[in-house]
Amino acid sequence: MIADRRPGLLRAVCLFVLLEAVAFVGLGAALVVGLVAGSSVLPAATVFLAVFALGVAAVLAASARGLWRGRRWARSPVMTWQIMLVVLALGWFGVEASWWSAVVVGIALLTAGGLLMPSVVAATVPPDARGAGVRPDGEAT
Repeated sequence: MIADRRPGLLRAVCLFVLLEAVAFVGLGAALVVGLVAGSSVLPAATVFLAVFALGVAAVLAASARGLWRGRRWARSPVMTWQIMLVVLALGWFGVEASWWSAVVVGIALLTAGGLLMPSVVAATVPPDARGAGVRPDGEAT
């Protein structure tokens, strides 16, 4: 059996990203249920939000898969989404401080921080680029 060489931090980042994707699938499903039940005041906006939530979930799931497979491209959408989550949650704090806003900020900061750790960056750099003159820690070879 071949040993898995993925760093534990990469596993945690992928888990958090998948958790976010599942949350957005739930949000999209809740919006669709509300639309079908007739409780939506603005049906067109609800349809847009449901499609948007499911689209975000798809991008996050694809990005988690990309990170798991060591793809460099997957870091960008994940980091962008974490920045957006922090900005949104800080706005929620301005309206009303709640525990779930703190949870969103915490998960986003942990995910973003984990994504920037050298072991995760090294795991998502293609083998042919590793000897291209600069090491993942930023020092020249």
